[in-house]
Amino acid sequence: MNPAQLHILKHRDHMKDLRRYLVFKYIQYLVLPSPNTIITLLGLLASLYVMLILTFPSVSRKSTVVFISNIAQADILVGCSIFSAITEGVIKNETLAASFQFALRENFQIANVHASSLLLSCVSLEAFLITFLPVETRHIRNVRCARVASKIIWAAVITECFLYQLECIKGLNISYIGIHRQVRLLMNFCYDTTALLKLIIYPIGVLLRIFNIFLFYKMYF
Repeated sequence: MNPAQLHILKHRDHMKDLRRYLVFKYIQYLVLPSPNTIITLLGLLASLYVMLILTFPSVSRKSTVVFISNIAQADILVGCSIFSAITEGVIKNETLAASFQFALRENFQIANVHASSLLLSCVSLEAFLITFLPVETRHIRNVRCARVASKIIWAAVITECFLYQLECIKGLNISYIGIHRQVRLLMNFCYDTTALLKLIIYPIGVLLRIFNIFLFYKMYF
């Protein structure tokens, strides 16, 4: 790309590109029933492009852009998952290490899907509030609140994946490796929490889809 083309790219209106990106992400995470390899790779490339254009001064710094930026950053986890899969095939480790690495790769994918779905729901909710309660909700539709909401989502997703990752050592007989009793009680609590989380995560995903469908129905019909 020559300097003239780069100058045009930097200063043109990118809102259409961002809207297309959001539509693609809605289809990827909230419409398709399961992850698709081709769609995932296309989504990764789209996110790299969006992260590039978000560095341009012509892009307005609004709350929606904060959510879009976090959605694009969530796809970094797809690259981490791919890298983990490659190293898993190259490096031959013992059973425990292999199990840990497999769980880590799965958790990268889970974190990507769950964080993106929640962030997209925030975009839907913001659009709904702009449509029906523009004046009443102006004080919460700002960059600061969007950043706080994004941090809460990331904290929840990281905590979820941390609990899933702990299951890698569940098969060990931890009473014989010098772990303090309070630590064992804490780990058992984490295991029980993980089991409960796995029971409710699918219904939460269904409710999230229904929530987005309802918002779009109210806005467009």
